[in-house]
Formats: sequence, structure tokens, C-alpha cells
Amino acid sequence: MVYVTLIGAILAEVLGTTAMKYSYGFSRLWPTLATAAGYTVAFVLLAQTLKTMAVGTTYAIWSGVGTAAIAVIGIVFIGESVSVAKIAGIVLVIAGVMLLNLGSAH
Repeated sequence: MVYVTLIGAILAEVLGTTAMKYSYGFSRLWPTLATAAGYTVAFVLLAQTLKTMAVGTTYAIWSGVGTAAIAVIGIVFIGESVSVAKIAGIVLVIAGVMLLNLGSAH
């Protein structure tokens, strides 16, 4: 169940960050409200996750997967540039999260 909560926190953070892009510096009401809601839900779920999961592992997964997801969303849906360096960075973030999980699974 803890991973379900963590996945929810990641999805809410990704939603909030994506909405922030469309808020144009918080000058548009609905994307601004979606940003606030996304981050509120993300932090509530993250706090619940931290009740039973180590903080280092939790934060590594939350931030790493969120970062990789936002980078992919930027490339696929927002039209941001793609490069070998950007793809390598996404792969390295995911690899780092996997290594941290393996290191804490004892």
C-alpha cells in the first residue's frame, strides 16, 4: 500500500508541475488552482508515505520519477527539444532511483 501512496504523490506532483507551466507565472486562475491542488495532494500523500518508508528512499523515488516524468512530458506533449544529453539524463535519473532502491532493500 505504501507504494500506491507514493505513486499517487508522484502523479499529483507531476500534475501540479504540468499545470504550473500553463499558469503563466500564476496569472491564469484554473492552472494556478490545479498547481496548488496538485502540490497539496502530493505533499499529503508524501507525508503518509514517510510514516512507513525511509525518507531517503521515499524522496529519491518521488523526486527522481517525478523529474523523469516531467522531462518526458515536456518532450512529448509540450514540444521541448530532445537531445542525446537529455535522454541520457533521464536514463541516469531512473538508474539512480533503482540503485537507491536496491541499496535500501536489505
